[in-house]
Amino acid sequence: MPALNLDTDADRIAERLADPGTLLVACLCAEWCGTCRDYRAAFDQLADAHPDACFAWIDIETHADRLDDLDVENFPTILIEDANTARFFGTVLPHAAIVERMLSDLSAVPGAPHAPKLRNVLNVEA
Repeated sequence: MPALNLDTDADRIAERLADPGTLLVACLCAEWCGTCRDYRAAFDQLADAHPDACFAWIDIETHADRLDDLDVENFPTILIEDANTARFFGTVLPHAAIVERMLSDLSAVPGAPHAPKLRNVLNVEA
């Protein structure tokens, strides 16, 4: 299944995140960003490869009202969050292999204690 889009799939994202065992992998992007648009297909392939995780494509400018606490300076920015903490929050090169490596061994990802908590914001049906 390709990544869910907050524009059209908010209810499905909330449904997936209601399960605390579901890992959230969010790509925070902007429609005007050509790099983000180019990365979309690779992000969808990652979602297909990890069906147990909730992959969400989020245009932070479209959803600024819900995501006003997010401080995203560059695109694409990836947030990986489990039920307890953000495991990663940062800009990545638009190569699926980078995120794939993090997902293959989450214990090696140091965590991002100062990252925003996105899971609770998305776990509310729109």
